Amino acid sequence: MIVRRAVKARSVVAGGGAIEMELSRYLRDYLRKVQGKTQLVINAFAKALEIIPRQLADNSGMDSTDVLNKLRQKHALEGDDGTWFGVDVINNRIGNMYKEFVWEPELVRINVISAATEAACTILSVD
Repeated sequence: MIVRRAVKARSVVAGGGAIEMELSRYLRDYLRKVQGKTQLVINAFAKALEIIPRQLADNSGMDSTDVLNKLRQKHALEGDDGTWFGVDVINNRIGNMYKEFVWEPELVRINVISAATEAACTILSVD
């Protein structure tokens, strides 16, 4: 199904947690414009997005704290220089996942993030 969706959508994003790190960076930049308790919610969501690259690093035997720090540095660069950097589990390093052909269909990532967000909201609304 993923290959079918990739062919149909024709849009891909880099894998290896690169898109999650970029979304987290964007949200943390957006935090500076928001005030009040909303800031706490956005910060928690940005932190939750970083679980994907952290788990990839942990599962491949890498130091996840070191990997996340390096990824944050790369994603802080201006332009597309750091946008596609993610966890390269084969070579045990971070790398440009787009150039290394580690891609995921855009539609799949959108659905995954939407479903996870809806699940979290449902759990929080129970209380």
